[in-house]
Amino acid sequence: MWKNIPIIVLVAILIYLLIPEGTVNHPPGNLAPNPPLQKNLSNQKIFIHKEYFVTPLAQFSLQARVLSKKWYRRRTDGKIVPLDLALGWGRMSDSAVLDRIKINQSGGKYYWRSKQLPIPKKEISVSSANMHIIPADDQVKQILKKLKKGHVLSFSGYLVKIRDKKGRRWASSLTRTDVGNGACELVWVEKIKLH
Repeated sequence: MWKNIPIIVLVAILIYLLIPEGTVNHPPGNLAPNPPLQKNLSNQKIFIHKEYFVTPLAQFSLQARVLSKKWYRRRTDGKIVPLDLALGWGRMSDSAVLDRIKINQSGGKYYWRSKQLPIPKKEISVSSANMHIIPADDQVKQILKKLKKGHVLSFSGYLVKIRDKKGRRWASSLTRTDVGNGACELVWVEKIKLH
């Protein structure tokens, strides 16, 4: 019996790592019809969070569907940005569209592919984004931990830029129309709600 324990433990670990943690399914239809709301700011005060200097760039709020999520524990900036969310709104929140698009995240970016585009490529780009999430407090972080692919969420806070003590900087995109490096939003999330 005791000889089988390492095998049982190994099987349990493999099951934990390989079985998806679940997806929230929805019938066809736009679940989050509106684009994010943004109001650019100027001359905002810098504040310190986890040894980083944070500067708000714009007030920001949205309702969106979770297309993918990736937690970071070992990434250098994972201390302040523990989670990336690929989010979709408009037709990128519609199951009829998403069932025909393959989505994944890697290296702090969000990727999609489709054998036959269900909507125009430009609409996919402007109706979805990879967002680097900074939870403002533990309450926000606990709600984020409950997220599953397919959840519809609403959150509000700020698009920000951050700087560490060594002078390294990271700034949010301020537009939804850019793609590639620097196109992700860096979001300080103060309030969040799952629908």
